[in-house]
Amino acid sequence: MSTPQFPPVDEQMSLLKRGAVDLIEEDQLRSKLQRSLDQGKPLTVKVGFDPSSPDLHLGHTVLLRKMRHFQQLGHRVVFLVGDFTAMIGDPTGKKVTRPQLEREEVLANAQTYQEQVFKVLDREATVVDFNSRWLSPLGSEGLIRLAGRYTLARLMEREDFRTRFANGQPIHIHELLYPLVQGYDSVALAADVELGGHDQIFNLLVGRSLMREDGLEPQICLTVPLLVGLDGTEKMSKSLGNAIALDDPPREAYGKTLSIPDRLMWDWYLLLTDLPESEIEARRAAVAEGSLHPKKVKQELARRIVTDYHGAEAAREAEAEFERVFASGGAPDDLPEFTIDRDTPLFRLLVSAELAPSNKESRRLIEQGAVSVDGEPLRGSDAISSILPSREEPYLLKVGKRRFARILIA
Repeated sequence: MSTPQFPPVDEQMSLLKRGAVDLIEEDQLRSKLQRSLDQGKPLTVKVGFDPSSPDLHLGHTVLLRKMRHFQQLGHRVVFLVGDFTAMIGDPTGKKVTRPQLEREEVLANAQTYQEQVFKVLDREATVVDFNSRWLSPLGSEGLIRLAGRYTLARLMEREDFRTRFANGQPIHIHELLYPLVQGYDSVALAADVELGGHDQIFNLLVGRSLMREDGLEPQICLTVPLLVGLDGTEKMSKSLGNAIALDDPPREAYGKTLSIPDRLMWDWYLLLTDLPESEIEARRAAVAEGSLHPKKVKQELARRIVTDYHGAEAAREAEAEFERVFASGGAPDDLPEFTIDRDTPLFRLLVSAELAPSNKESRRLIEQGAVSVDGEPLRGSDAISSILPSREEPYLLKVGKRRFARILIA
């Protein structure tokens, strides 16, 4: 087996620090990288993913991309499926207790995760492991001994635990175990580095502490930011409706990217692309001085994102379709078609056509003038039959700028 060829330490540090939030400790990471270079031995980089939901979105890829950076530098990356910890539920940042998942649901989600992560990671260079491999054999005695290695006072230093306690909200005992079992993962893997989102820093530091107690060299803790979603305020989350899923069609991913606030695109460039930071800053300066239109910069960002997950041809097609539909006032070719009962009240039309989640939201959109049929705004709450006569060809229903459907009136 050939000895890995690692870049110089300064070059590695530059890439690894890109977009990072916490780095504990930088000098120790530099030392580990130098030793790795001298010995020709890769670092073991651990990243845990609890498969608590089946879908990954761009927010997840910030961490996946940092894993990819380590792979590009020649290091050993362990994609750790938290099939044991997911049944506990990570309390990080939660104001209420997470529901505990059944093992079958966890394993199904884990399979979906593995199908999606290799859109970012190098499949051949990724070690996939499951933390049930060492946590399940611990048994009750092992968990009690593990719990004996940490105090309640130290666990209550976590901001979310402290806040919930101060507000009189319940904290269940199994939640207190979560940071300990995640930390034990680092002991089991003898990790050199653990990566996580910025909200995970407490858990990563617990792993560092447990490793030191076991006589192991403590892991480096490196965290990345939580990606702000399409709304420009909250972190990206499917439940908040501000996410771009990895499996979103290219046209949707392209259009959603163009919808983000201009101020957000610089962070997206840094965290979601490989564009050198000097070039990002050059574009930012050009926009600030008025020599470059922000739309052009955002279109480039959208092309890059779609290309990464769907290919260059899909990106070109998505951009052309977007320009045809939204810049020129057209409509997509492949629209869903729905047959609507003529006695249906207007406010139920959008729900029936799957363009609004509820009657309340449908009413709001109609009142705002965001709904049109064949280019004419719709208003009121009468039955569809009094507004749209039956005809053989379907009507074109449009909601906002991007949602379309074809409807036939029965």
